[in-house]
Amino acid sequence: MGAFSYRALNAAGKTIKGTVEGDSERQVRVQLRAQQLRPLDVKVVSAQKEQSESSLFRRGANISGRDLTLITRQLSSLVNSGLPLDESLKAAAKQHRKTHIKETLLQVRSKVLEGLSLAQALGENPRAFDNMYRALVRAGESAGFLGPVLERLADYTESSQHTRQKLKMAMVYPFVLLAVSVTVIGLLMAFVVPELIGIFEHSQKALPWLTEALISTSHFITAYGVWCLLGFGLIIVAWNLMMRAESRRRKWHQILLKTPVASGVIIQADSARFAGTLSMLVGSGVPLLEALNIASQVLSNLVMRDACDGVVVAVKEGSSLHRALDQAQVFPPLLVQMAASGEANGELDKQLDHAARNQERELELMLGTALALLEPLTIVFMGGMITVIVMAILLPIFDLNTLV
Repeated sequence: MGAFSYRALNAAGKTIKGTVEGDSERQVRVQLRAQQLRPLDVKVVSAQKEQSESSLFRRGANISGRDLTLITRQLSSLVNSGLPLDESLKAAAKQHRKTHIKETLLQVRSKVLEGLSLAQALGENPRAFDNMYRALVRAGESAGFLGPVLERLADYTESSQHTRQKLKMAMVYPFVLLAVSVTVIGLLMAFVVPELIGIFEHSQKALPWLTEALISTSHFITAYGVWCLLGFGLIIVAWNLMMRAESRRRKWHQILLKTPVASGVIIQADSARFAGTLSMLVGSGVPLLEALNIASQVLSNLVMRDACDGVVVAVKEGSSLHRALDQAQVFPPLLVQMAASGEANGELDKQLDHAARNQERELELMLGTALALLEPLTIVFMGGMITVIVMAILLPIFDLNTLV
């Protein structure tokens, strides 16, 4: 039994779309007619390699963090209730109205019915279910605790999503304020200032240097403002194209790690993700070497990822985890100390989880302080620029009798 997507006409003549399960296209058409639907198009949703590159499942459907958390939570509840896995997948698919999620879950179910394990079935869609997700599912299946592992995985994805959302919301207001300030000043210089200072340009008297500078800046923005914006956009595109090369990206990441403020944010953010992921993997029964290999993939900085590869090699050769992390010289001392404590008392996963939470708190404090400073600085910048514009206009007016 496989998943089929369809387009059909209902009794009111309206075209509807959906996904159903069936043994064949013919059987699906019969099923649709039994529901008083007139099928227009029925296609199999397949993940086979012979499909074209444009197929959704061939490329892999991308599922958002919020949807993935909801799917995992539903599967955990259904499996813990004693419902068979294939029925749990079918029930979870029915709960979603998004077509690509429904198709993904039904395709996973069809693979499970063919005899594959859940982890193998999830591997057919690596964009939606990454290596960490599949490794935890595989560990849960092997140990016979799939339900609890899914519940823990849902907690982790929900916590990660909440942290990212909170950081994004904290950064919205200062950057919106900065963008509005720059836009307002640009509009003043391009449209308002030329009208106000036009009366001074024909004067035979020398204008104050501030007014002259304002007039020159206004002329430049009026004449070349659009080209400057276009050039700025081209620079961003060119930068993104350059960063596609791993060698250039690695050099840029090295520079970032040497930059005073940026290095602290990057190290805290990557270390928190690394420690949290490693804690969950180890706590779910994934072997340490495999857990390290998977956890290294959440590191966004390539230099730190290379250092983690060195940690894997050192642990494989017999070194303890905390000593290998210390020798890498890129991870915070707190993470190293927590790893040492966890190895000593046999609670490595709990200590790593504590380290991840502490680093997340430090990161939030660091970003909160920086963003709290950015808001008043933006207001001061906008007020200062408007003051300069007003003074440049008023200075000649104060000397108006000499300009007649």
